Amino acid sequence: MAGPLSGLRVVQVAGLGPVPFAATMLSDMGADVVRIDRPGTRPLSPWEITGRGRRAVEIDLKTHDGTAAAMALAEVADILLEGFRPGVMERLGLGPDVLLALNPRLVYGRMTGWGQSGPRAGEPGHDVNYIALSGVLHAIGSPGGPPVPPLNLIGDYGGGALYLVAGVLAALHERQMSGCGQVVDCAMLDGAASLMAEIVDLANTGQWSMARGSNLLDGGAHFYGVYECKDGRHIAIAPMERQFYVAFCERVGVDLPDPDSYERSELWAEARTRLANHFKTRTRDEWCAYFAGTEACVVPVLTMDESPGDPQVAAREIYVTYDGVRQPAPAPRFSRTPAQIQSPPPSNATPVEEVLSTWRSRPVGAGMREGGAS
Repeated sequence: MAGPLSGLRVVQVAGLGPVPFAATMLSDMGADVVRIDRPGTRPLSPWEITGRGRRAVEIDLKTHDGTAAAMALAEVADILLEGFRPGVMERLGLGPDVLLALNPRLVYGRMTGWGQSGPRAGEPGHDVNYIALSGVLHAIGSPGGPPVPPLNLIGDYGGGALYLVAGVLAALHERQMSGCGQVVDCAMLDGAASLMAEIVDLANTGQWSMARGSNLLDGGAHFYGVYECKDGRHIAIAPMERQFYVAFCERVGVDLPDPDSYERSELWAEARTRLANHFKTRTRDEWCAYFAGTEACVVPVLTMDESPGDPQVAAREIYVTYDGVRQPAPAPRFSRTPAQIQSPPPSNATPVEEVLSTWRSRPVGAGMREGGAS
C-alpha cells in the first residue's frame, strides 16, 4: 500500500452507489478499507469494480455481538463511511455520538440523498430524484424535449461520492490540528446543487435561459455540442475560444457567423442546422481525420468499448485490465506515491479478529502525519 493514504484505516458499512465508490477511491489511494457485510452476503464477482481493493467482514449489526464487533473496528479506525437513511445507524447503536465517544478521532462520513435534516430527510430516493430537486435535471435535454437523466453521474458519483471523499479528507486535515474527529454530512442533493455553481452564476448575470438546449453549454450553441455523421455515429465539437473558433471555421467548409459575433445566440439555431446537414456528408472517422492536426476541438464520440483503443486513452492507460477485468484505472495521479488497485473485490469474508489484530498493531493514524509529528 504505497499510495498517499497508506496507513489510513476505513470502515465501510455495505451499501449501494456512492459509498462503495468513495471507498474505492480511498482504497486506490492507499487506504486499508474493510467493508461490513451482512452474514450470508453473496461474494462479489471480479467485474464488480466498485468493490475492489478491500477486505470484507460479516457482521450482523442487529445483534449485540454484531454491534460490539462494529464498535471494535470503529475504535481503531480513522474513517467510517455509511449510507443509510437518517436514524438507522443510531437505532443500531452505532450513531456518531456513540462512536465518537469511543474514538474521538474518528471521521464519521454520512452519505444520504436528501441530507440528515429537512422534510424529505427520511424519504427514499435515487439519483434522478436528487438532481431533479436541485435544479440540475431541468437544465439537461434537447429543445422542446423532456429533461434527460445524465446516467447517475451527477447525483450518486459527482455530487455524492466525490463530495464524501473531499469531506472526509478535509476532516482528516483538520484532525491533524485539533486531534478531534467529526461528522461529515454529505447529501447528494447538496452536492448536485454545488456542482451547478457556474450555471447559477450564468443565470444570475442573465446569460442563461431556462429553455433547454438554448444556452452555451447545453447544446444550444452551434460551436459546442454533438453532431451526427453519415454513418450514424457522432462527433463532439467545442471551439469555444475565439482562436479555436477561427480554426474551426477555416476548416469546416460551411458559412458560419463571424468570429467576432459568435456569441450572439440569435444566430446559433441557423448555424446549427447548417452544420448538422454538413456533418452528415462524411463518416465520423472521416471527419476526425479531416480535422486532425488542427485546433478546432473536434473529437469522436466513442462507445465504452471503443474508448480504451483511442491513442490518448491508451497512452495514459486510463483503462487497465486487472484480474482479467477491464476497468478504469485509479485517478488522480500522484508523482511520489502512486495510486494503485490493491486487490480484486473480496471473494470471501475475513475474520473480524484478523482485521482487529492488524489494526491494533499500530496506533490510530499511523502513516498519517498528526499534530506535527510523524
